[in-house]
Amino acid sequence: MPRLLLIEDDPSVREGVELGLRRRGHEVRSAATGEAGLAVLSDFRPDLLLLDLMLPGMNGVQICRRVRETSQLPIIVLTARGDDFDVVVGLEAGADDYIVKPARTEVIEARIRAVLRRIEDSGQGRPAVEIHGELAIDRPGLTVTKSGQRLALAPSELKLLLHLCAAPEQVFSRQQLLEHVWEHSYHADARLVDACVRRLRNKIEDEAASPRYIQTLRGFGYRFGPL
Repeated sequence: MPRLLLIEDDPSVREGVELGLRRRGHEVRSAATGEAGLAVLSDFRPDLLLLDLMLPGMNGVQICRRVRETSQLPIIVLTARGDDFDVVVGLEAGADDYIVKPARTEVIEARIRAVLRRIEDSGQGRPAVEIHGELAIDRPGLTVTKSGQRLALAPSELKLLLHLCAAPEQVFSRQQLLEHVWEHSYHADARLVDACVRRLRNKIEDEAASPRYIQTLRGFGYRFGPL
């Protein structure tokens, strides 16, 4: 079972989530502050981070940015308000998904499995290495290089890129991408897609404002190419 780190300052939420996930077989460590969580992170080496956005001191957005400086650890942020501006900032900072509190353990478990499955499923059924302009995509190795330099892509960024480039020129709506990449079958929040596209463009494009690889078709969605 995946090892999880939970950073949450509310004792009742922290204890409830931790207990529920342990009952499902996870090894869980928790921390009440961002600083304590970072200390646990370096020692525990979890498979996924559950991160509250509204933390005292170093907040969740700052923690997310700090983690992304050195790691592509999958991150799910927790928020008390689904329309909170901090959700967008958290996604821009590198989070792979978000959950609105309070959430049932089975919902949290499903999101955890979906995020981790993105990497497991990414390399199936495609050529070993695909060349798209300056990008070289190694699906079995789950690596992407640009002009020979390896890019550090978060799980959601990598899965999004692999899904788009598997069908060049095909236009995918935001809802289609939410279903295929994030595994959200209901009408979910398009901010997940838009934030991930912006982060991905900043990494793979020469000029994010004039994208070469990921094109926007206003009113329809996104496609890979033309190059």
